[in-house]
Amino acid sequence: MTPNEAPATTNYYALSSPAGQERKATLGAALKRLVPLMADERRNVAIAVGAMLTSSLSGLLGPVIIGRAVDTDVRVGNFGGVLQWAAILLAIYLVGLVSSYVQTQTMGRVGRQVLYKLRNAIFTKLQQLPLDFFNQNKAGDLISRINNDTDKLNVFFAQSLMQFASNLFFMTGAAIFILTLNARLGLAALAPAVGVLVVTQLLSAWVKHKNLASLQSLGGMSAEIQESLSNFRVIVAFNRLDYFRKKFNAANEQTYAASVGAGLANNVFQPIYGLAYNLAQVAVLAYGVVLITEGQFTVGLLIGFFLYVNNFYIPLRQLAAVWTAYQQALAALDRISAVLALESNLDVVPSTEPVRAGGAALEFDRVTFSYPGGRDVLRDATFTLERGRTYAFVGPTGGGKTTTASLMARLYDPTAGRVLLDGTDIRACSPEERSRKIGFILQEPLLFTGTIRDNILYGNERYLQHSDEQLLNLFAERHLDRLLARFEEGLQTKVAAAGTTISLGQKQLIAFMRTVLRDPELLILDEATANIDTVTEQLLQQIIDRLPASTTKVIIAHRLNTIAGADEIFFVNAGDIVPAGSMEHALDMLLHGKRAS
Repeated sequence: MTPNEAPATTNYYALSSPAGQERKATLGAALKRLVPLMADERRNVAIAVGAMLTSSLSGLLGPVIIGRAVDTDVRVGNFGGVLQWAAILLAIYLVGLVSSYVQTQTMGRVGRQVLYKLRNAIFTKLQQLPLDFFNQNKAGDLISRINNDTDKLNVFFAQSLMQFASNLFFMTGAAIFILTLNARLGLAALAPAVGVLVVTQLLSAWVKHKNLASLQSLGGMSAEIQESLSNFRVIVAFNRLDYFRKKFNAANEQTYAASVGAGLANNVFQPIYGLAYNLAQVAVLAYGVVLITEGQFTVGLLIGFFLYVNNFYIPLRQLAAVWTAYQQALAALDRISAVLALESNLDVVPSTEPVRAGGAALEFDRVTFSYPGGRDVLRDATFTLERGRTYAFVGPTGGGKTTTASLMARLYDPTAGRVLLDGTDIRACSPEERSRKIGFILQEPLLFTGTIRDNILYGNERYLQHSDEQLLNLFAERHLDRLLARFEEGLQTKVAAAGTTISLGQKQLIAFMRTVLRDPELLILDEATANIDTVTEQLLQQIIDRLPASTTKVIIAHRLNTIAGADEIFFVNAGDIVPAGSMEHALDMLLHGKRAS
């Protein structure tokens, strides 16, 4: 993409779309993303591996000692010799116990560290993605990816990974001992395991698919719950609790069915591995007895052989459970990697044009825009906003006013054309520069849990270290003190999650104060006074009038008195933006729903 071209608008960010499914990472690619998360844990992993090898080796030595004890001392009734072998066995098993404990504790710490870093990595990635991503994905599903999916990986790293490696090492050692003791008997004992490996290979993709479907349905149910609870006041107001229950039941039933399917898939290996173990025991017993009668084998060797067969097949049966955790981790890794693989399509691009001194504050140069899968909201829009002037954008609901404001603040990029800020492509401005120059007050301001002070200073490094007294003096200088006086506890007024403890009008006042304190060069007010009384609106207008003369103001509003003082009025409708001329002409166009022409 060249600097003067706008990216095509697609559903690139829809994680549930076919394009999103194509972004599933291969195991190798996904693990490459996870390796940096374990970079600081190499020492702990090395300790865990050493402890795992020691524990496995101690378990492998046991059958040899038991077989030797049977043939040399038990058979002849040497009780002292048996006690010596028993003491050796006890020492070996104690070493194995300590090693196993060290392995478990160490990998537990590694798993928690990976979980911590992975959640940070996902959340950091989410903060880098544009608004388009959040429009195309439900918050509940994203929460499920951060909480549930990462926890699946934590379980695998903390518990299953070392168990998986330990079992493989243990089985390999047992197989070597089995083949060393008697090759023909060893082949007979290991033959059922070959069939198990073939079946496992054939079923693994199916098991992973079932686990992925279960995680996706769980994410869907989380999204449904989050959406319903966010809109619960509306549900209660319209007495539609039945609708809430119906939607939740549908999501719950889907999650239940997917969970049952995953449970059946995850448990399919247990009986197969158990059958292989039983077949191996029968083969060893039958063939071993034949070898003993032929004088080619001793009873002690047969007992040791049986123990090694156990040491091979019991870990193999445990691998059935570990393999389930592995498939769940792979499914979770697919969903996590789909987020980590995303890159923002609002990258800063190099400008091919020199900055024009004294250029217009903002320009739309043949801008076209459409949302994913939708019609054009704007088509070939061209206009110029000069410094220090006030512009009003009016038009019917759904005409494209908020979209126009969003393009001005680069919440989206045009499908075609360019937006110029200070005479240069807005895409060449860094996020920090754009945030400093542009102040944007949304229709529904977002507030965070904390105090009014926390919300007003959000993202404003300039005044972050100011005391309350310094801030109050600053508010007085900016004539914001009368707005702050509307809150009984002033700067320390509590704000609950999403600002539910205060009215929408109060939210807009807080957002107004937050934006004005940033001294933006371009101030965009998108229905910023829609929920504010007329007296307070006049107070806000006075504050706006006192802004520096160079500040360009863009007002989007339905109230005509809000835009009465605008220097120029634009009418926005059906994809077009044109000058509306006088207030009377704008009113006529608005009342008759005329298409801009």
